[in-house]
Amino acid sequence: MVGSRDVAPASGLAVVPAFMGLVRFQHTVFALPFALAGALLARMAWPTPGKLFWILVAMVGARSLAMAINRLVDAEIDARNPRTAGRELPSGRLTRVQVVVFSVASLAALLIAVSQLPPLTWALWPIPVAAFVLYPYTKRFTWACHIVLGLTIGLAPVGAWIAVTGSFAPAAILLGLGVATWIAGFDIIYALLDVDFDRASGIRSVPARFGPSAAMSAAKALHLATVVLLSAAGFAAGAGIVYQVGVLACAVILAYEHLIVAPGDQARVQAAFGSANMALAVVYGVFVVAAVTVS
Repeated sequence: MVGSRDVAPASGLAVVPAFMGLVRFQHTVFALPFALAGALLARMAWPTPGKLFWILVAMVGARSLAMAINRLVDAEIDARNPRTAGRELPSGRLTRVQVVVFSVASLAALLIAVSQLPPLTWALWPIPVAAFVLYPYTKRFTWACHIVLGLTIGLAPVGAWIAVTGSFAPAAILLGLGVATWIAGFDIIYALLDVDFDRASGIRSVPARFGPSAAMSAAKALHLATVVLLSAAGFAAGAGIVYQVGVLACAVILAYEHLIVAPGDQARVQAAFGSANMALAVVYGVFVVAAVTVS
């Protein structure tokens, strides 16, 4: 049995906050602006309200599914880690059956949404779902798990682009890779919180394999690539100077994030992971909207 089961499983309306905690709903802000960016940059214009609605439904369904699968696969590991033992599954606030049902509902929302979008979107939906299943297992055998996570989340803006245009484009790929390197970089920073546990438990991560100092260097390199890729995506999409100012603002936020991180200071790592990255996502989204508005 996973967890201590000190807490009775949530029922009735109480499951709502439990599920919001399970999927870290507040962290949806990390992904939403970039999915929106894919939709807006595709034609440098707002999609129709109907299309935008289905893109958002697909994004929320996909993210909820990804987080639920991750929590199911990692439940036993989370239960052994003092930092994560209080999560919904290890603590018993949610049961595995409840999370499986939630996963099925999230998948259904994703499939309904993509069925309302261009045919290519429907044809490609198994790819992100397969990535959602694969990612949680990668930390068991490769320190490149951070890259896998980044590439998985980087599919969101590419999918939104395809949902608008019905086809791929170089700018969409550059945007997806920009998101991938950003996510991979801050996931490496986040893994600093669990270096000792990961080493003791055989969990693979860049900090556990190469040490905190090398991990920070890798995160810096990835975030430098993020700035270059996001800028290149803007040029490829014809986004203009306002967009590039937004990328510059994101570069400043990333520089601040690396300035405040101290590998042995959990509070600083949490601040870099949470506040700085949330600010970056919001700033990027605002400048994309502004760039489209003035185009």
